[in-house]
Amino acid sequence: MKHNMVGWFEIPVHDMDRAKAFYETVFKVDIAIHNFGGILMGWFPFDEKKPGATGTLIKQESYIPSQEGTLVYFVCDDVANEIGRVEAAGGTIYQSKTEISPEHGHMAVFIDTEGNRVALHSNA
Repeated sequence: MKHNMVGWFEIPVHDMDRAKAFYETVFKVDIAIHNFGGILMGWFPFDEKKPGATGTLIKQESYIPSQEGTLVYFVCDDVANEIGRVEAAGGTIYQSKTEISPEHGHMAVFIDTEGNRVALHSNA
C-alpha cells in the first residue's frame, strides 16, 4: 500500500453546536462548521504535512450517534490531558488512562456529549 488505511472518519452528532464545543474543549482545537445542502459537518484541523487522518463531526438523519460499532482513536501526546478535560466539557469517562503495554503506550475511552464512544491513544 502507498498510504495508511484510514483516510477520513465521521462522528455522528445530534447537536452540532454542543458537539463542536465539546471537542474544541477536550482537544483545544478549532472546528470549522460547513453546510453542504443541509448536511452539517464540523471539520477537525488538518495539516497535510503531518501523518494521520482527519475527519468531521456530521449531522444528517442517517448518521446516528452510538456507543456500539466502529471505535475512532485520537492520537495525543498524553492521554491524561484530554481525558482530564472530558467531564468538564460534558462527556463521560468510559475507561480511564490504561496501559496497553510498555511498547504500545496507553489508551482511554470516553462517551461524548452526543453518545458516541471515542478513544484516545498516546505513547506517554
